[in-house]
Amino acid sequence: MINIGQYQTFTILRETDPGLFLGDEAEEENEILLPHKYKPEAFEIGDEIEVFVYLDNEERPIATTLEPYVTLNEFAYLQCSDVNKYGAFMDWGLEKQLFVPFKEQARPMTAGSWYIVYLYLDDKTNRLVGSSKTNRFVDNTTVTVEMYEKIDILVTHLTEKGANVIINGKHHGLIYVDDIFEDIRSGDRLKAYVKKVREDNKIDVVLQAPGYRSIEPNANYILDELKAAGGFLPLHDKSDPETIKNELGLSKKSFKKAIGSLYKDKQITIKSDGIELV
Repeated sequence: MINIGQYQTFTILRETDPGLFLGDEAEEENEILLPHKYKPEAFEIGDEIEVFVYLDNEERPIATTLEPYVTLNEFAYLQCSDVNKYGAFMDWGLEKQLFVPFKEQARPMTAGSWYIVYLYLDDKTNRLVGSSKTNRFVDNTTVTVEMYEKIDILVTHLTEKGANVIINGKHHGLIYVDDIFEDIRSGDRLKAYVKKVREDNKIDVVLQAPGYRSIEPNANYILDELKAAGGFLPLHDKSDPETIKNELGLSKKSFKKAIGSLYKDKQITIKSDGIELV
C-alpha cells in the first residue's frame, strides 16, 4: 500500500529511463517511481530503500530521497515562498511546494514570512494540503499527558501571558511568562514538562523538570558571590548602577532581575542595606 505524505520502505524492482520503479513484487499496483535524480549512487535490483511519498505536479504518487520538513498529520514551521490567486505555497524541503489554500489560512499569508503549518490529506481530492488553522488539529478534550510528564513541544506564538505551544503534536499548552527563563521563539522545538493539567483540561507547561527551577542566568553568579562574601552583599534594588557595575560587572537591570528570581525562590532576603542568603 502506498501511503502519501509518509516515509516508506520499498524494494527496487527495476531501472527504466524515467528512474527506478519501487514496490512490492507481490503487488504490482503498489509500484512507484523514484526519478533518476533521487536514486542512490550505488544500488542493486532487489535492494530495499526508504523514500518519502508525495504527489508530483500532475498529482501522481512519486518517491523522493529528499527529506521534507513535515510529514503527514504533523506540524512544522515553514516559510511562505509565494502567493497567488488560489492561495500560498510553502517551502517544505521538496521540489514541489506545499499548497495552503486561502480557506486554510488563519490570517493572510505573505511571501517570505514564516508560519506554523499542519500537513493533512484532503479526503475529497486525495491531495496533501497545508493549514495554518492549527487549533483545528489540536484537542484537549481527552488529555493524554499527565503532571510531570516529559513532552515534546512546538512553540506557536508568544503573547503577554507567555508562550503558546503544541504538545506532542496533539494538545494545546501554555508556558506562563513567569516560567520562561530563556529566549524562545515561534517555531522552536523543545523538550518540556507538564506542570499542571487543570480541571478544564488546559495544560500548564514548564521547560525545566518539576522540582527544579531554572533561575535567571546571572542568579547563580550572584549566589557564588554571596557565598564568597560570607552570605551578605551590600547591594540591593536601590543601589547605584555604577556601584553594581563595579562590584559585580552587571547592569542594574540584570542585577534586579537576578535577585528577583532568587528572592522568588526563597534563596535570599532583600534588606534595606543589601541582600543576604537565607
